Amino acid sequence: MAKLLVVDDEPINLDIIAHCLGDEHQMSFAQDGLEAWQMLKDAPASYDGVILDRMMPRMDGMDVLRRLKADSRFADVPVIMQSAADSSAQVAEGLAAGAWYYLAKPYSPKALRSIVAAALDGRRTRIDLARVGTELKAIISMTCQATFRFRLLDEVSALVSVLAQLCPNPESVSMGLSELMLNAIEHGNLGISYADKGRLIEDGVWQEEVERRLADPGQADRYATVELERGAQQLSFTISDQGTGFEWQKYLDLDPARAFDSHGRGIAMARHLAFSSLEYQGSGNRVRAIIKVSESSAD
Repeated sequence: MAKLLVVDDEPINLDIIAHCLGDEHQMSFAQDGLEAWQMLKDAPASYDGVILDRMMPRMDGMDVLRRLKADSRFADVPVIMQSAADSSAQVAEGLAAGAWYYLAKPYSPKALRSIVAAALDGRRTRIDLARVGTELKAIISMTCQATFRFRLLDEVSALVSVLAQLCPNPESVSMGLSELMLNAIEHGNLGISYADKGRLIEDGVWQEEVERRLADPGQADRYATVELERGAQQLSFTISDQGTGFEWQKYLDLDPARAFDSHGRGIAMARHLAFSSLEYQGSGNRVRAIIKVSESSAD
């Protein structure tokens, strides 16, 4: 059960969130940013996520967000910002400060649960993948060039947990690789559209639908690949799928218009948080991610 810090100066909003999430998560509450920041400083390892209102007395949500992102103790704690649905300028400011998850006020219980689940699942996946891959780091570190193929969700997890250990920032790289490789399966090979995924997540059946499509005999030979090239000053990962591609240009950054969606931020997060550079090729069914490393860390 995850522990959340919920920050809002309106008691009714705290009550609504507690009612919606209380059966699924442990929660602590703060009524302004200053109280929240003190709670975070007093117990920096206690919280798995923060639900943060923007407009509050004493210290507003943006000030709390900037302090969180500037403190390495909270580097992997997702922040879910509450904002008005028509506040694109405020969303853009929050994105620039490091908030990747948004709740549009007023929100439904289903929307609240979906966005909290997306934020917590992303953090949990990054931590788990980084831990598992440590055991195989010695073997993979001897590899200069290799191609791996994958088609199942479990295969993505296994590959990412190992490949990320080659990098100086394994937790953020595991997130980036995972997002790109999952895209290759679900959107590339399986043809799940952006709108389809939104509906599947809302209904809580995304993974079941992916597994159902993967079990189709017609999918048996549809693999994606990840190519590793290891040089003295950089690592590159090239991920390819057998799909027709997509309009990748609009996903390189998180458009404020999509900030309230339960998904669609993975490519932007990978580009800005995980890799030195990210380049899609052709129609979008091939992407190359580069990580700059020092000569000593590449040895």
